[in-house]
Amino acid sequence: MRPLAPVWAPMRPAMPSTAPAPAPIRRPVLSPREVEVLLAWLAAESKDEAAEQLFIAASTVSTHLARIRAKYAAVGRPAPTKTHLLARALQDGITCLEDW
Repeated sequence: MRPLAPVWAPMRPAMPSTAPAPAPIRRPVLSPREVEVLLAWLAAESKDEAAEQLFIAASTVSTHLARIRAKYAAVGRPAPTKTHLLARALQDGITCLEDW
């Protein structure tokens, strides 16, 4: 009778990777009000609708969004559109898909 071949082979130790570790995602620091305005605008059909919900002027919503976009651009993660801002909010844990 022949001996059975082993089902598993011993693993060789892994070679250290020469690839650099991925850089951590840089996140801008948004104020609580900026987060509030961002989420209201993402949920609204327009800046006017978000402004009405927050009891502020539409121009104030625009100012907050411009500052938020500038902060994202400053950390190398530009967000020129509403879709980009939603993606950044999801990536940064500001909101989650279950909220939408």
